[in-house]
Amino acid sequence: MKKLYGEERRNVLLDELKQAGRPMTGSELAKLAQVSRQVVVGDMTLLKAKGEPIIATSQGYLYLDPSGNKQVSRRIACNHKPEDTEAELRLLVDCGVTVKDVSIEHPVYGELTAGIHVSTPLDVDLFMQRIRDTGASYLLELTEGTHIHTITADLPETLAKAVDAMKQHGYLLEEAE
Repeated sequence: MKKLYGEERRNVLLDELKQAGRPMTGSELAKLAQVSRQVVVGDMTLLKAKGEPIIATSQGYLYLDPSGNKQVSRRIACNHKPEDTEAELRLLVDCGVTVKDVSIEHPVYGELTAGIHVSTPLDVDLFMQRIRDTGASYLLELTEGTHIHTITADLPETLAKAVDAMKQHGYLLEEAE
């Protein structure tokens, strides 16, 4: 493919994200458009500013198709130690839910939310590897373990199963609104 410029490049990248149905890394998109990853970061920012439902996840950029979203969601308040994060995420995805994000209530900044978007054990592996590779801290470290997850699934019963599993493992504080 030839090197693409400006609006044409952004349209091609947007089409690729829509068709992929999975997160794509900045490096993948940069290779496709024959530009640097930093150019892709700028393109994604411009597309989001135009209202495109693109989110940055730990696995890459993801296009959220609003017309195809028939899932139910629930916010759950949790508390555990940082070293229990992987077990918590595995427990949730093993129940069949997607962990969409994590939020904390920061005393200065208010609610801080970060996208996670893990749905499978492989997603959890990749997320945890990225944490290890970057040396990043978990948001829950700012709140002595307290955090909120938004979880999604196709059926309310799947969410209920995940909540029950979180209760049984002692990770659930209470349900958030």
